[in-house]
Amino acid sequence: MLEERRAGDVGVWFVGARGSVATTAVAGCAAVAAGLRPPTGMVTETPPFAASGLPALTSLVFGGHDIAACPLPKRAEELTAAGVLPHGLADAVRGELTAADAEIRPGGPSAGDTRTDDALIASFTSDITGFTRRHHLSRTVVINVASTESAPGPDDPRPAPSSLYAAAALRAGCPYVNFTPSTGLRTAVLTEAFAARGLPHAGRDGKTGQTLLRSVLAPMFVQRALSVRAWSGTNLLGGGDGAALADPAAAAAKNAGKERVLTDTLGHTPQGEVHIDDVPALGDWKTAWDHIAFDGFLGSRMVLQTIWQGCDSALAAPLVLDLARLVARAHEAGLSGPLPGLGFYFKDPDGGPAALADQYAALLAFAARLRDAR
Repeated sequence: MLEERRAGDVGVWFVGARGSVATTAVAGCAAVAAGLRPPTGMVTETPPFAASGLPALTSLVFGGHDIAACPLPKRAEELTAAGVLPHGLADAVRGELTAADAEIRPGGPSAGDTRTDDALIASFTSDITGFTRRHHLSRTVVINVASTESAPGPDDPRPAPSSLYAAAALRAGCPYVNFTPSTGLRTAVLTEAFAARGLPHAGRDGKTGQTLLRSVLAPMFVQRALSVRAWSGTNLLGGGDGAALADPAAAAAKNAGKERVLTDTLGHTPQGEVHIDDVPALGDWKTAWDHIAFDGFLGSRMVLQTIWQGCDSALAAPLVLDLARLVARAHEAGLSGPLPGLGFYFKDPDGGPAALADQYAALLAFAARLRDAR
């Protein structure tokens, strides 16, 4: 059993708390904590993190905001039917799902919501602080796992909804993680305010599939002195993400992180684009195809193609649990501002290297720093 800190429960407040990722994370945490399933995919459950003082999975208490009304037990049943959760698991952890669902509050702004930005932030802040007090939590980490939103334009009269939630996290004194490509705290005012308040934060846009593979392959071409001429990709997906990314503006926000990995690693932006197609029949499953054109010795033309097929919710959930534990421990250790050591988890991280191997080394160094801060 890995060494874990048990000096108080830790809150995990999801923005998008009734979505596939949050539901899978809540169910998965309960299953792993009860010994019903192994912690596959959880990096924090590997030996290098054993002495880092991370909160135990049994100490995590879940709540959040969402504009959806489907209760978590019902959502878990839907994910079981879709093949995301194993049969029988939703029933086995129904108590934990019900408890988390009781702590989900209405989000916003939704259609017809006339509240001002400050009123929304005040309401969200009250929800978070009430949750923390009710459960006598040592701290609460706010994690955005909501659907991707369009990036706000310079003339937009209101901030992005994700920024309202980030502002609420700030007012509530909570560390913050943005697992989405949405704006969140990536505004000058919020970033400076988090630094002034001494709160740690991490993001942006969780790296779960296609971009994970890109961050492994791109360094190979650099290290072997092979010239990449073009790198194109296609994503086929359904579910809530597919519907959200059918909006060209939301897709553009998502693709920016995918392109950034290539530009930062290769030193240039190769030709080609990433296309995202909504295929509702695929549900929570995704297929990602990449076509890489590169030059070899004496200009010989070569091609590498890859296909990635997987379930985004099952890929993302263990990473979200990792981040909740790591950021909570960073807050306990007195760390503040961006946490570049957590760039391993993101397409568009707050600083740090772009290559996955280097990011993993930085993550191990971060784990050692947490261990030494005990």
